[in-house]
Amino acid sequence: MQWKKLGVVWQPDGDLWWARKYATCPTPLFLNDGSLRLYIQCRDEDGVGRIGYVDVDPENPTRVLRVSKEPVLDVGAPGAFDDNGVFQTSVVQAEDGRLFMYYVGFELCHHIRYRLLTGLAVSNDGGETFQKVKTTPILERSATEMHFRGGPFVWPATGGGYQMWYVAGSEWEEIDGKSMPVYDIRYAESVDGVHWPEEGRIVLQVDRDKEHGFGRPYIVKKQNHYQMFYSIRKKSPCAYRMGYAESVDGIHWQRKDEEIGLDISVGGWDSDAIEYAAVVDVGNKTLCFYNGNDFGGTGFGVAELVE
Repeated sequence: MQWKKLGVVWQPDGDLWWARKYATCPTPLFLNDGSLRLYIQCRDEDGVGRIGYVDVDPENPTRVLRVSKEPVLDVGAPGAFDDNGVFQTSVVQAEDGRLFMYYVGFELCHHIRYRLLTGLAVSNDGGETFQKVKTTPILERSATEMHFRGGPFVWPATGGGYQMWYVAGSEWEEIDGKSMPVYDIRYAESVDGVHWPEEGRIVLQVDRDKEHGFGRPYIVKKQNHYQMFYSIRKKSPCAYRMGYAESVDGIHWQRKDEEIGLDISVGGWDSDAIEYAAVVDVGNKTLCFYNGNDFGGTGFGVAELVE
C-alpha cells in the first residue's frame, strides 16, 4: 500500500471547555446527510478526556463542516471505571437502528498506573448524544484479563450477534525506567452486543523482544479476506507505529506490517509517532484517519490510498 498524506484535519483551538487539547482516536460514522463524522476524544484543562465529534466533507476530508459544542459522552461518577476519562474506539448501528458506541474507561490506580475497561453507550438521536447502557463495564476484569480490556472494534456478525476484536492483558513491563502496559489482540462474540464472555481468544500476540502492546484494532472486510489496521507500541523507540495483518476468517491472522506503507514523517505533527488508524471507503477512494505525535496532542489527520 502507498498513501498520500493530506495533513491535519482538526486540532482544538482551546475555546471549548471539554476540548482544550488533544483530538484522539478518530472513529468514523457516515451520517444520513452524506457527511462523515469522526468521533474523537478531547481533554479538558486537567487532562480528563471526553468524547465529541468533528464532521467533515467526505469528498474533501480536510474540510471541517461542524464541531460538537458539548461532549456526546461524559465521564462517570467518582469511583466508576470511567471517572477519569472516556475514549471511543468503535461506533456501529445495531439491528434496531440505534447506534452503539464502544468506549474505554480510564481509571487511575494506586499500585498500577491505570486500568482500562470497556463500556457501552447508546444513541437514539442519530449520534448527537449517547447514554450509557450501565455504569459498570461490559468488559469487566477477569482472571486472564485483569488490567486491560479495551480498544474494541465491533460489528454485527453475519447471521446475527456481534463480533469484537480488542486488546487485553494483565501485565506491566519496565521500559526505560517507566512501567508500561503489556497486551495483545483478542477476539470475542456476543448475542446482543452487550453481554460478552469473561475472556477472549488471543488472535495476535506481541513480539516481547520488540513490542509491549497493540492499540485499537480496526477491521475492514474485503471480498475474500479481512484486513486489520492496528497500532504497535514499540520498545525502541518507545512510541507507536502502524501495523497491518490479513485473515481469511477474522481469527487466524498473518502479520504484514511492512505492507502498510504509512509511517512517521521527517518533520511535523506525525514525526515522532503514528497510531489509531481508521480506514474507510468513500466512493472510489480509501481514506485513513489517524493520530500522530503525543497520542493525538497534535490533532488528527488523514491520508488517501493511492496504490
